[in-house]
Amino acid sequence: MSEDLLKNWEKKAAERTKSYKSFLQKANKNKVLELLPTLHEEAFERIDCLACANCCKNYSPRFKTPDIRRISKLLGMKESVFIETYLTLDEEGDYVVKSSPCPFLGTDNACSIYEDRPSDCRRFPYTDEDVFIKRPALTLKNTSFCPAAYFVMEKLTEKIKT
Repeated sequence: MSEDLLKNWEKKAAERTKSYKSFLQKANKNKVLELLPTLHEEAFERIDCLACANCCKNYSPRFKTPDIRRISKLLGMKESVFIETYLTLDEEGDYVVKSSPCPFLGTDNACSIYEDRPSDCRRFPYTDEDVFIKRPALTLKNTSFCPAAYFVMEKLTEKIKT
């Protein structure tokens, strides 16, 4: 059944955006938070991020000061050079990568700085966090390009009737 759920997921996610938005507004937050850890595990048992890497191709994490320090040290660069080489400030004043796909994404969809990646990357797609319900606009965006976020949303709407 879950394999069928993921068939044509991008098209289905686009078709269900309005119902997802309504669900996120009306759902019992405690029920959602209770189900997220299990659904997150289930999603990542079925989905191989390396087969997709849509997040790295379409999305830039925020690079916070600790991320910049850690990654520039890893790369043997001064922080200012790292920022100048790879980052730009977005409209919200956060550092994000200058280019898409992410410059640290390899041709095999693996991350060259995986062990030291930004905290936003570690946490993405927030399917085991309260961010999933507290930031509905972000969740809706994520369901449009991340099969794991789509999977969790589908399972939630199946299990919780609003």
